[in-house]
Amino acid sequence: MKKKARIAVTRKLPATVETQLGEIFDPKFNLDDTPFSESQLIRAVNWADILVPTVTDQVNAKVINAAGPNLKLIANFGVGVNHIDLEAAEAKGIQVSNTPDVLTEDTADLAMALIIMASRRLGEGERMVRAGDWTGWTPTQLMGNRVSGRSLGIIGMGRIGQALAKRARGFGMSIHYHNRKRLNLKIERELKAKHWKSLDGMIANIKIISINTPLTPSTANILNAERLKRMQPSSVLINTSRGGLIDEEALVENLMNGRIAAAALDVFDGEPHVNPKLMDLENVVLLPHLGSATIEGRVAMGDKVILNAKRFIDGYPPPDKLIPKLP
Repeated sequence: MKKKARIAVTRKLPATVETQLGEIFDPKFNLDDTPFSESQLIRAVNWADILVPTVTDQVNAKVINAAGPNLKLIANFGVGVNHIDLEAAEAKGIQVSNTPDVLTEDTADLAMALIIMASRRLGEGERMVRAGDWTGWTPTQLMGNRVSGRSLGIIGMGRIGQALAKRARGFGMSIHYHNRKRLNLKIERELKAKHWKSLDGMIANIKIISINTPLTPSTANILNAERLKRMQPSSVLINTSRGGLIDEEALVENLMNGRIAAAALDVFDGEPHVNPKLMDLENVVLLPHLGSATIEGRVAMGDKVILNAKRFIDGYPPPDKLIPKLP
């Protein structure tokens, strides 16, 4: 009988996914679901043929260079791979895959929900009721801004950005976007989206800004202090991508001083640590990285991991491979 490939899984995955992994591979699961330390990751890559990390794992050059000779695939559970050193993986001949497409709709749903929450001050209202501070309806209580008819500027018009645009159109919003490459005209017409070549120009003119671009060296801190100052005092900022795309200290300052009306964040720079200054602000919605947190989405992500790993051990390129030069 052919020996099963060893697969190290760094976090607890949905039960159905772990069951399938156990049937196909020789797995080592993280039973207590605490994030792996660097030393634990090194032990995992020494043992495994395939590593299944998540966004909470820093698979850096030190970890990759410590890998044993059998590790040939890092099958990431998630789309973003800014926590994996792709150059180090390529240099060591280790392929990397991710799980695109299956979390697009869930993340777009959450982004739309955050637009509504921040614009209508729903987080403040929920906290008021829970704290027992609500004394009854008044005409001027927690007045927010209407979402319908407002302008939405999307930074990063990939799968998630386009899915968000479709939802926002259902609310009668006008769609604007800034992207590394302009969309083809057919998609622009379908979404009724206006392309802005200048990110600074879009930020200065659009009421609601949503960040949907991946975190890369070129996009890190894309909303820096200078750009945040360009936003309108009535504007709202949404981030469901990665915390490192925003200068959080500058964001706090602008929110405190009323230069930005509100923000809604599902991701943070250095998470799970959250800037204490953000925690103290009433005009911020804070969520614990829930973008893809649906049963359907997480199971589908697991299915993608299994497919990539199974294809790889069968001698074929993983369908979602990220290093073109490697098989």
